[in-house]
Amino acid sequence: MKKLILLFCLIITASSFTFADTLTVSIKHFKITENPYEQNQVSLVATDSLNNTQDNVNGDFVFTINGFEDTLKFTSGVAFYKHKIDRSTFLYARHVDDNGGATLSSLYYVYKSESKLVPIHISWMWLLIIPIVLVLLAYMFKRFIIIAAVIFILFAYFNYHNNLSIPIFFQSIFDGLKHIF
Repeated sequence: MKKLILLFCLIITASSFTFADTLTVSIKHFKITENPYEQNQVSLVATDSLNNTQDNVNGDFVFTINGFEDTLKFTSGVAFYKHKIDRSTFLYARHVDDNGGATLSSLYYVYKSESKLVPIHISWMWLLIIPIVLVLLAYMFKRFIIIAAVIFILFAYFNYHNNLSIPIFFQSIFDGLKHIF
């Protein structure tokens, strides 16, 4: 009986080693960078928690960028977003892991200068803090109500003019709050 149990354990252990190569690679973190090969384009880079490129990420992954679903082909951890960027804009990239993992999302402001693109990561906390601070200042200082309203209108216009719509604004905040809890 002991030999039968030992043989059964060895078979299970051996079978787990044979399936080790078939595990799928998933994206845990990503960042947006300037595409070094094409002007006015960005690339998505799969990273680990320390912001190092994951070279083992290869294949097609579905991302939603500014509300449009796109399949990006990752090669050695890098995928190129084919759409050209004509002016400074917000890019909201979202990825739902196919293996039942978490939803990843990041908001970037891509500043376009004359010769290059500079992606700046925008934390969801700033999107929440700026309106709250404006409301609190307007509440505490009655003379500040008009100035706070003008600043809030400018903030909303800047966001909308640079492709940060209200649904994307709130989706970014909700995704950030989900990761806290």
